[in-house]
Amino acid sequence: MKELFALVKRNCKLFFRDKGMFFTSLITPVILLVLYSTFLAKVYRNSFVSALPEGVTVSDALINGTVGGQLVSSLLAVSCVTVAFCSNLLTVQDRVSGARNDLDMTPVKSGTLALGYFVSSAVSTLIICFAAVAAGLVYIAATGWYMSAGDVLFLLLDVFLLSLFGTALSSVVNCGLKTNGQASAVGTVVSSGYGFICGAYMPISQFGDGLQKVLSFLPGTYGTSLLRNHAMRGVFAEMKTQGFPAEVVEAIRGSVDCNLEFFGTKVTVGAMYAILGGSIAMLICIYTAMNIIFSKAKRG
Repeated sequence: MKELFALVKRNCKLFFRDKGMFFTSLITPVILLVLYSTFLAKVYRNSFVSALPEGVTVSDALINGTVGGQLVSSLLAVSCVTVAFCSNLLTVQDRVSGARNDLDMTPVKSGTLALGYFVSSAVSTLIICFAAVAAGLVYIAATGWYMSAGDVLFLLLDVFLLSLFGTALSSVVNCGLKTNGQASAVGTVVSSGYGFICGAYMPISQFGDGLQKVLSFLPGTYGTSLLRNHAMRGVFAEMKTQGFPAEVVEAIRGSVDCNLEFFGTKVTVGAMYAILGGSIAMLICIYTAMNIIFSKAKRG
């Protein structure tokens, strides 16, 4: 345990000491929030209004609350994974500089080294993503607040799990990278593409049936849906209070991916948590096994 704590402390110090890496990770959610509020907010608003049945009118406050919840959930869905890839760059940097070879020659077990990188990356990612949650809640409060204390707590839980998922995924991917150029290329692909395949930029419900079925196999899809469910639950409750027909509310929920289906079967919130948790555990096992195999290959 002392060895693990020392490794985590060492990795976190190196991450926060690298001002360029830390600043890039910290500023990413803020930049995304500005871009989303500038460009995506109007798209979400028009999409929401056009999805309303004829004769149904919604107040501007409720529309703003709906758009705010959808926008912030999209921001957090993308940030939890993209920030994790940035925080995990130390794994590749140590490999390039030769520091990892030095660590492999110590009595510390390979599994402990792997876990040290994972935990330190997770800590760094969580710090930045929780800061993004704070910024997102301020934005929601400014546009239209309908969340309860329970919604906020569940939102924090969602961010926690999705940050662990992003850390585990980036750990597996970065495990096989040998140069900073490869890591930068992977980070660019993830930053530009992940938002589309997880339903952050555009709801999966707007894709074709075939693509929806393919994306239903990806854990990140359910992470985005969890964020949407808890960021927008208060908005849907207010709609019901104002007398919206239940079928209209459910149609709106479906249009923003709060109601996901797996080959025609509705996926419950509990099942989404199980999928996300199982994916995290599986990725951690794969990552640990890869590190042990690579270390044995070096020593052999």
